[in-house]
Amino acid sequence: MSDLREKYEAVIGLEVHAQLLTKSKMFCACANQYGAEINTNICPVCTGQPGALPTLNQRAVELGIRAALALDCQIRSESIFARKNYFYPDLPKGYQISQYEKPYCEHGKITVRLKSGEEKSFGITRIHFEEDAGKNVHASHGTVVNLNRAGVPLIEIVSEPDMRTSHEAGQYLRALHSILRYGDICDGNMEQGNFRCDANISVRKRGETKFGTKVELKNINSFRFVEKAIDYEIDRQIDMVERNEPIKQQTRTWNSAKNITELMREKESAHDYRYFPEPDLSPLVISSAWLEDVKKSMPEMPVQVRERFQKEYGLSDYDAGVLTASKDLALYYQEAVKVSNNSKASANWVANELLGRLNAAGKEIDQSPVKADQLGDLIIRIDKSEISGKIAKTVFEEMFATGRNPGDIIKEKGLVQISDTGAIEAAIDKVIAANPSQVADYKGGKVKLLAFFVGQVMKETKGQANPGMVNELVTKKLT
Repeated sequence: MSDLREKYEAVIGLEVHAQLLTKSKMFCACANQYGAEINTNICPVCTGQPGALPTLNQRAVELGIRAALALDCQIRSESIFARKNYFYPDLPKGYQISQYEKPYCEHGKITVRLKSGEEKSFGITRIHFEEDAGKNVHASHGTVVNLNRAGVPLIEIVSEPDMRTSHEAGQYLRALHSILRYGDICDGNMEQGNFRCDANISVRKRGETKFGTKVELKNINSFRFVEKAIDYEIDRQIDMVERNEPIKQQTRTWNSAKNITELMREKESAHDYRYFPEPDLSPLVISSAWLEDVKKSMPEMPVQVRERFQKEYGLSDYDAGVLTASKDLALYYQEAVKVSNNSKASANWVANELLGRLNAAGKEIDQSPVKADQLGDLIIRIDKSEISGKIAKTVFEEMFATGRNPGDIIKEKGLVQISDTGAIEAAIDKVIAANPSQVADYKGGKVKLLAFFVGQVMKETKGQANPGMVNELVTKKLT
């Protein structure tokens, strides 16, 4: 299939639904609360009772404006809400309130860094407001329709079909997720469905400009699954084209157990939803004064934090990029520096030791068994020569496995660094006495043997001798 991949090009566009961080729903005062008892956060408005009228949530609009500003979109001064009509058990009104012909913003972009180190920008077609549907809860005794989520405020962020690989799509999603988290716009919890992605994929022969028939992959809730699903779907479509099978416009789902996409339904077109203007809501007017107020309240965005880390902590552009990839990671690093007072060492430990182990364990930074203050404490102990860098890695392994404090591990395992001159000299004397031929060779001009003696002394002291003192004293003893 890799040879065929060279013959074809994928065209990928993403639609992301992000739940807004409001206390109440989009058009009523019911709580926007995950995990509440089934059908307790409901009212006549969000359950679609006759005569109940929607009222727009101002905070939801402000968070939507934040997203538009962060993604460099053009914001309309006046936009229109619309009814998107379809029938489903968890949609009590028989329609969703959304936006269609006149969304509140359009024409943005997002710039990401690819694994090659290259930066690439992807267009954003539009962002629009809409309310979420409810959720069907399946159990052994049957299915319950839970309407707690019905009416929860969303923004839908629609990209241009600018991506060509699963990696580009994954990096776009990670960057978007990070921006929404930094802006306190969406909590980004993918397991709870607060940030979920639909991917539109088609293939064409390289050099062609006409789009192929697109297939939509629906509601994928992890970056890794999005990438795997896109790769599978690209290969599936290429295989169909090679066998002269027509590709149908479909909605498919990702089966993570089988690592395949599966048919959900034949894809609807926009006219199937019978969009028309929402008669119960006035146009949304975003004044220049309101826009300025939202601009003033904007939190630091990833680019700003990245620049601040370079200036404040003396980090390279690359290290700052790694440490600001997510809001949680940036906060972790800042807390570690606050404790350690060593920005460079903290950056190295977080970016290399910690992230390496978290990636291998399939965990995110907020799941780290080593807390930021514990890592800062470990770095202090290295800087004070209580332990060596080598021993620190042994201590860190134990910290990662158990979540224990470094001081407790060092004390329990007797790992305190030996900085007593007499103790180190005794170990050196023992090593010199045991290796007379190497001593003679060293004194005969083979100075590279210094490393041998240092290594033997470190071995004799079980790695606990102060390496700097060992180097100095070995050199002194052998001259």
